[in-house]
Amino acid sequence: MRPVAVIGVGLSPWGELWRSSLRDLFAQAALKAIKDSGAPRIDSLLVGCMSGGLFNSQEHVGALVADYTGLKGVPATRVESACASGGVAFRQGVLEVASGASDFVLVGGVEKMTDLSGDGATFALSTAADFDYEAYQGATFPALYALMARAHMDKYGTTREQLAMVAAKNHDNGLLNPNAQFKMKVSVQDVMNSVKVAEPLCLLDCSPITDGAAAVVLAPVELAAKLKKGPLAKVLGVGQAADAMALAQREDITRLEAAELAAQRAYKMAGKSPKDIDFAEVHDCFTIAEICAIEALGFCKPGQGGKFTEQGHTALKGSKPINTSGGLKSKGHPVGATGVAQIVELVEQLRGAAGERQLSKARVGLAQNMGGTCGSSVVSILGREGK
Repeated sequence: MRPVAVIGVGLSPWGELWRSSLRDLFAQAALKAIKDSGAPRIDSLLVGCMSGGLFNSQEHVGALVADYTGLKGVPATRVESACASGGVAFRQGVLEVASGASDFVLVGGVEKMTDLSGDGATFALSTAADFDYEAYQGATFPALYALMARAHMDKYGTTREQLAMVAAKNHDNGLLNPNAQFKMKVSVQDVMNSVKVAEPLCLLDCSPITDGAAAVVLAPVELAAKLKKGPLAKVLGVGQAADAMALAQREDITRLEAAELAAQRAYKMAGKSPKDIDFAEVHDCFTIAEICAIEALGFCKPGQGGKFTEQGHTALKGSKPINTSGGLKSKGHPVGATGVAQIVELVEQLRGAAGERQLSKARVGLAQNMGGTCGSSVVSILGREGK
């Protein structure tokens, strides 16, 4: 297997974008990534998209975005794993380059979610749950994550304030990210006093719906070194796993077992352990999700995620900065694009190009992306190679 590097990154605008279509958003991100990469050609295209059919009445997304990116003729494939679609597309792209099947692979993610009403978007997202046993019974994702939060609070003593601290911290980071959808200061009290959605979760515990796209270009390290003068963002490890879809089928709903397995596989491939990770982007679709994710990744012991957050370890200047981009909570969550955007943030930090949110130590970064209530998860570890 050949070592692989990320040689180009790009983001479209993120937010509520009435004047841009699904294809426009993808093309904007992809063309930025291709220009940044300096790649002489693109051999293959992978696009993560959760539900173009329900959000935009548009299937066959691979061929569509290849056409509008000027890449007619290349193999173009849509990858779907709910909100982990982008992260899984990235893993597939890495494997394609590593195997020698392709040299230059464009991996993108896109979703245009605001064309639907709130009810319509809620239905589209609910299809990523076990529809017969959860969604059809009225359990939306805020309700399912509320169950997980209540179980975590009852089992470990996690507090309502600790949940709110996740949102406040990520909005602080988002204030430093020019691409964030919601660049606004949010206090712990603001989160706790916001409109109740599903007890104990309030509106500001939840990530928004978002229009947006992200893209990266992959290449074998040998060719990447000839194209890029600066430090390379090398892919050190990738891991993926699946779990029971329905919460009722899981032994312990305070754990994200698919994320645990994906992380173990990525750590093994990278030859790294949690203590080697300088920073991470994790899937904070709800505040409890970040707390469960940092436990699953081994950054703290099970049940200690709330306390770890309260002690400041996950802050920008903490011992383990989490979601330097602002995360899904502040940066936004166009579901098919999120996993690829996490890779974009890792690369910008590793390059030393993250602007006001740049970390002083950014040699090894991790991205954790998941679908539904972690029915699927993918973990990627990238490292900076060169000075």
